[in-house]
Amino acid sequence: MSRELYLVAYDIREHKRLRLTHSVLKEFACGGQKSAFECYLTERERVELVSRVEDVMDTAEDALLVIRLSDRNSVATLGIAVKPMDELYTYLG
Repeated sequence: MSRELYLVAYDIREHKRLRLTHSVLKEFACGGQKSAFECYLTERERVELVSRVEDVMDTAEDALLVIRLSDRNSVATLGIAVKPMDELYTYLG
């Protein structure tokens, strides 16, 4: 079961859906800030994450973006930002 690094970002228009979406993302994230998270996911975890967010978002108003990053060495940081560190684990809330 190999995990790949994804950048998951969202734009949710309504406060309740925003809070619920943020809660789901925190269960899968190993880092991030505000509405963008780094997540090491298996294919099954990626599908589950998207499905759970789809259950709480309004697809006519809200947006979710899931981008697979090639590897952690390709992540560039600036300032106090920290590169994702744990490629073998998914942190749960």
